[in-house]
Amino acid sequence: MGLLLLLASTLLCSCIQSGIVASQDRSFTISSVTLTIEPRNEVPRNTNVTLRCQAKVLTKDNFPLTRKYIIYKEDRAVHTETTESSDDILYRLPEARVSNNGKYRCKLTIEGKNMSSQPIKLEVTGVSKPIFHLNKNNLTEGDRVTATCSAPGESGVFGFYFYDDSVELTDVQTRSNSAQSMLHFSTLGLHRLHCFYTVDNMPLAVKSEESNKVTVTVRELSIRPVLEISPENNVYEGDPLIISCRVEPSEHIFGNIEVYLSQDGNSRWLSMGKMDTEYSMTATSPLLTFECMMTLENLKKSERKNVTVIELFSTPILTMSPAEVFQKEPLTLTCKSEIVASEKLKRADLSYHLSSNESFVSSGSGVFHVTALEKDYTCIAQARGIRKASKTLTVHPKVAVSLPNISNQSKPILGQLFYIVCRSDVGSLPITYILYNHSTKLDTRVIRLPNQTALFPVVISSAKEQGRYKCEAQNGGRRIQSEELVINAIVPLSSPTLTTVPDLSDISEGGHLNLICAVNGSPPVTFKWFREGDLQPLSTNTSTNPFKDYEIPVVSNQHSGSYYCEAYNQADNKVESKSIYINVRMAPWKKAMIWGIVFLVILLVLIASCVLLYRSKRGKRERAPELSVRSGVL
Repeated sequence: MGLLLLLASTLLCSCIQSGIVASQDRSFTISSVTLTIEPRNEVPRNTNVTLRCQAKVLTKDNFPLTRKYIIYKEDRAVHTETTESSDDILYRLPEARVSNNGKYRCKLTIEGKNMSSQPIKLEVTGVSKPIFHLNKNNLTEGDRVTATCSAPGESGVFGFYFYDDSVELTDVQTRSNSAQSMLHFSTLGLHRLHCFYTVDNMPLAVKSEESNKVTVTVRELSIRPVLEISPENNVYEGDPLIISCRVEPSEHIFGNIEVYLSQDGNSRWLSMGKMDTEYSMTATSPLLTFECMMTLENLKKSERKNVTVIELFSTPILTMSPAEVFQKEPLTLTCKSEIVASEKLKRADLSYHLSSNESFVSSGSGVFHVTALEKDYTCIAQARGIRKASKTLTVHPKVAVSLPNISNQSKPILGQLFYIVCRSDVGSLPITYILYNHSTKLDTRVIRLPNQTALFPVVISSAKEQGRYKCEAQNGGRRIQSEELVINAIVPLSSPTLTTVPDLSDISEGGHLNLICAVNGSPPVTFKWFREGDLQPLSTNTSTNPFKDYEIPVVSNQHSGSYYCEAYNQADNKVESKSIYINVRMAPWKKAMIWGIVFLVILLVLIASCVLLYRSKRGKRERAPELSVRSGVL
């Protein structure tokens, strides 16, 4: 029973406490986050540095909050701490180094809310002096030595640089504060070595001072390569050469020695062997350079020699005769070596060969007779196994000019400038064109560029003058004349005259009317007739005659008005006549009808008058007896 009471009491207290907690207001705000560096922002190396992050958080009620602190160097997190305490967060850098240099900031995060401090820069000055060490100081050619460069007490990303006096030998990049490198030397004697290092500190690297200097002595190895050439003097092209390469002295040599024999200008060695090698060849160049090289582990030694080779015969020169030739004409090609070493070679022993892209011919004299075609020729002189080729000679035979075509480029209008064109479809440039009129030479044009045309300006000043033109083309003595071109100048039109048939005074209704437009000038002529006030012509007609008419078959009073005509021909000059006024008179039959009607009316009036007069008189006669009777009765 007591146990049940205790359990009930505990549950009750728990519910009460839960209610109290639930009733608390958990709202908060981060007021500030500050990062400071102790003892100061700039310190010498080996100083114990502390980064202090202080945060001010405001709450309504005093309740615990889970705080997460992150300290960043540049953009990389270097320290993270989670706590419910409001105490400052400390990030310690014992015995600080330049690798700790950089910008730091502190970030606080509470229940999704965060704030960062302003960045603050830490600068640590000074680095330790590097220590340089060699595993041995006395070396022989080809030996390697292990060099060690260390940065005592430093940390970070290092670059170690090894120097022989002022010449850099090698460098090593590492995160360790010590680096090793295997060194070997290509020259004998004393070498003064040292090193220095850099610590990567973005954006700039910090450089140390130079290390201690260590002197090493490199002694010469007693062996050397020996190069021998036989013969070495008075060597002519075609002579046999024997080149040997060996190592001396050959006794008491330990290790794997290899020798290589090579020639300048050749990427592959001529021969190679153990201790010695030999190579035979024919002398073919004015100057030969050979090298004998020996290798022993890391050691390389070499000897070089030159051999001057006397020319047996000079490079042939290929010439052509004549210098200008037309296609398919005979052509002579001459191949000749101007210089021949008479003490070693007779000219009769020298043979010549002519090659082209289609054939290969041979001649002992060096004279070749060919047909001139568009080809590339090369001459080869040969004797005692030596072959020499001339420069390529390209034969460009001239093409005879073809029959020229002659035409007029523009309309030949009387008194105006026009052009005559002369052109040959085929022919080597330059081409000279000459224009003739009735066998009289008028002008000359020389065409030197492709697609250029010979244009001759011409003026015909008289309508009676008939041009009979020919064009002559010539290149290299070849002359050929074109067919004859006959040109009659186009005579521009004079002002037209507009007349009528019948005459203007005799145009009546019902009759026909012809408007005749006449000009002077070269046909064909295009005529147009207009009635003033109308935009469109009444008629358009082209005629080979200098006149043309426009007919109105039946004239009415509506055809009265002013008329004019226009005319133009190939001279493209449009001319216009003066206007004439056409007055359409009444038709004769209408006049006759009117007079007939008038006569008839007059006749009817007369008849009516007579009838009335007659009736009047008769009435008087009839009334007179009647009055008499009436009077008697009375």
